[in-house]
Amino acid sequence: MTTTSRSLDAIAAWQSTRWLAHRGAGRLAPENTLAAFRAGARFGYTAFECDVKLSSDGVAFLMHDATLDRTTGTTGIAGDRTWAELSTLDAGRWHSAPFEGESIPRLATIARFCIDSGSLLNIEIKPTPGLEALTGARVASEAARLWVGQRRLPLLSSFSADALAAAREAAPRLPRALLLDTLTPGWFEQARALACKAVVARHPLLDAALIERAHAEGWLVLAYTVNDAALADWLFKCGVDALITDAVDRLPPRQATGEIESAPDQLR
Repeated sequence: MTTTSRSLDAIAAWQSTRWLAHRGAGRLAPENTLAAFRAGARFGYTAFECDVKLSSDGVAFLMHDATLDRTTGTTGIAGDRTWAELSTLDAGRWHSAPFEGESIPRLATIARFCIDSGSLLNIEIKPTPGLEALTGARVASEAARLWVGQRRLPLLSSFSADALAAAREAAPRLPRALLLDTLTPGWFEQARALACKAVVARHPLLDAALIERAHAEGWLVLAYTVNDAALADWLFKCGVDALITDAVDRLPPRQATGEIESAPDQLR
């Protein structure tokens, strides 16, 4: 199989994906935890989005914020802690009492969950400020290792062009997406230069003309964060390919799958 055909194969699974659960199912359970992924799966979701950064000793783990303050019982820069320190923190109590003791997961844990359940994963590379290239390279390398031999590969996305460029160098087979919270001058050329397969945009930025332009380039278009049914319908009519949502209990897929077993504790 040629490099081009592998690249096309890597994005093919994403072409039929319409809905992604944001941060696992980060309103029903603590965001970016295994519990959140299991909650999303119970509502029939088979595609997920999460945020990944590096510990001070290079372990890829899930967390959105640069600091620990909001989602753990401690303070400080998450990326300044070793994995041994991070793995002991309570990432569930802030959400609600039933999730007290839920741990921060490694990317390896979530990869095993997704592979075992046949789910797709959009990995947002979320660097600690100043570590954009390092985080992009290491997260991409780790993802390539974890999904080796798999056909349903993760989609790597980032707001950071430096992170995506490093990811491309480290794991060229994995598809990439440029994240957009504003339409800054040159964004289109930047996505093209990074050989992106998709753009992931804040939904107010999108209209039919922009989506058509992206499709003409061969890119998929994903929108975040869409929690309203009427807005979702409008975006699909405009041609958007997939939506990232918090409202996994109100918006499709909606076919409950029952309890999903977690990855082994030693992978957390």
